[in-house]
Amino acid sequence: MTTLDQLIRNLTRLPGIGRKSAARIAYYLLRADRQFNADLAREIAELKERIRECSICGNYTEVDPCEICTDPRRDRSVLCVVEQSQDIQTIEATREYSGLFHVLNGVISPIDGIGPDDLTFGKLEKRISENDIAEIIIATNPTVEGDATAMYLVRMFANSGISLSRLASGLPVGGDLEYADRLTLARSIKGRIPLK
Repeated sequence: MTTLDQLIRNLTRLPGIGRKSAARIAYYLLRADRQFNADLAREIAELKERIRECSICGNYTEVDPCEICTDPRRDRSVLCVVEQSQDIQTIEATREYSGLFHVLNGVISPIDGIGPDDLTFGKLEKRISENDIAEIIIATNPTVEGDATAMYLVRMFANSGISLSRLASGLPVGGDLEYADRLTLARSIKGRIPLK
């Protein structure tokens, strides 16, 4: 196997990268200048050394605790629970949320052998008990596993007096009813918003 073949093979291991995309990236790197390749290689090599999980929320960070957890402008009474660290970046990009976060590092998935003990529920429970949290926003994906995880959280904090909410799901803006699948349409009907 040639060096180029090995690079393409390794690139296909990245999420969302098929053989054609991997080959396109590999050939791009062959044409790129040496400094770009050297910088990219160094950044990849240092990734695990420089970035770690925040000891409070679980977000990836270079400083511990992370910038979100230490930001005095954040609303410390609201906690958004997400599946993965990258979900924080997605929510932050909206500029609509100003509370804190908690990363579960996955979802409950019995078929994959992932139960509540494999996630950060214990850390979340401790965090809730030690802080004055008024609302938990559940931001798990609208999947079977995301729904199971959301229901687990609802049961977990049912008697806590904390307000629990979940991100709305349904039709996308600009979407067309005729192209919506049944589950998405059903969620839209159940999560409808009163206008008056």
